[in-house]
Amino acid sequence: MARIPHVIGGEKIDAAESTQPVYNPATGEAQHELSIASVETVERAIAAAKDALPMWRKTSLTKRADVFFNLRQLLKQRTPELAAIVTSEHGKVLSDAAGEIARGLENVEFASGLLHLLKGERDEQVSTGVDVHSIKQPVGVVAAITPFNFPVMVPLWMIASAIACGNTVVLKPSERDPSASVFIADLFREAGLPDGVLNVVHGGKSAVDTLLDSPDVKAVSFVGSTPIARSIYQRAATNGKRVQALGGAKNHMMVMPDADITVTADAAISAAYGSAGERCMAVSVVVAVGDVADRLISELTSRIANLTIGDGTDPASEMGPLITREAKERVEGYVAGAEAEGATVIVDGREAKFEGDGFFTGVSLIDHVKTDSKVYLEEIFGPVLAIVRVDSYEAGLEIINSHQFGNGTAIFTRDGGVARQFEFEVEAGMVGVNVPIPVPVGAFSFGGWKDSLFGDAHIYGPESINFYTRSKVVTTRWPNADQSKIDLGFPSNH
Repeated sequence: MARIPHVIGGEKIDAAESTQPVYNPATGEAQHELSIASVETVERAIAAAKDALPMWRKTSLTKRADVFFNLRQLLKQRTPELAAIVTSEHGKVLSDAAGEIARGLENVEFASGLLHLLKGERDEQVSTGVDVHSIKQPVGVVAAITPFNFPVMVPLWMIASAIACGNTVVLKPSERDPSASVFIADLFREAGLPDGVLNVVHGGKSAVDTLLDSPDVKAVSFVGSTPIARSIYQRAATNGKRVQALGGAKNHMMVMPDADITVTADAAISAAYGSAGERCMAVSVVVAVGDVADRLISELTSRIANLTIGDGTDPASEMGPLITREAKERVEGYVAGAEAEGATVIVDGREAKFEGDGFFTGVSLIDHVKTDSKVYLEEIFGPVLAIVRVDSYEAGLEIINSHQFGNGTAIFTRDGGVARQFEFEVEAGMVGVNVPIPVPVGAFSFGGWKDSLFGDAHIYGPESINFYTRSKVVTTRWPNADQSKIDLGFPSNH
């Protein structure tokens, strides 16, 4: 069985404190062996990033940009190969994997504009003979800790901006689908990135803790569950690091009585069940206002009956398996407990039948969900859509704003006034109007509110440039001996 290596200083390293299997979720079979890094191996990767930093920081912006232009071309050419890797280890269908690569590519294209993004500002003659200018400089070695659900997109969201800004990176991907990160490192090297600028290590908690505690790591980017995001934020911030830690979500989709039911039902199915619901921006709750619920449920049920679930490599499949057997059991546990919590299970994904030993489950649709139930309150991260019925827009807004998560939300309506009011009043970081998954394009930044984000900086886009750089302000005066004198007072701007 092939072993997945670390990438340190441009070399493939098999050093392993232990190993663990990497499964094909569609078959349930182990297909690779993963090297789990020791503390010493993680420290070696940090040292390689630190050693590469002075050279990369001095590299001209034009040469840095060349790397990203080359990388963009390579990603486009190799998308089918990379998508196949993602599908084999994550399970999502090939078209979804290709779409993920395309969204990650947006930040590569954004980072290609680093000549513009890293511009500072300048004022001359702020005082007599004095000029002031600001510059943006890299923070240093950056740790990127990424989740299983987007093994290409999320790493590219982090490392493209970090590297463009002149930093070096230690990337620790999920142990469940790590091969994509090694492939990305190979593409970066082929694009001209010097050795040591991007390093990849595999591991669990000890690897993460080593990154969080190392004095040589200056900034940490993380995407994952809220409990871990909170813990990482607290530990890294205590150690004096910059931190952006994106946590969980429970994304609501408010449906007004005037919504186009056909469009809304299509959007809800796509947003709830795409990628088997393993998306932090998946719609997991429909807030149905007034009399719209029965009409919408009828449309949803008819569409669910026609969904094709199967191996992600099958072009006919619209949804693949969950990432692990444990994930399948956890998701089905929420469905099992829903009726005991007073809900009505309209479509029970546990009843779907599949051949083989893959980690498949069917999609579930649950009505009359109460807002104090587990199926409503907790992030399920699977193909489960809950319906909460309310009498008014105001009641629906109160439900959304009262939830601990504030990642993404959407409203479906034909009324522009209601949509504008929702945009103004709702407490979430990303809002869609008749758009179910409002992930911003690469020129904007991604991030939620409340327990969906720890730290001040959102990921990718303009905010990432500020996160991965430090501002330095330089005040200059060229000496004139005739005007020089001693002045013990506070500096004057005259």
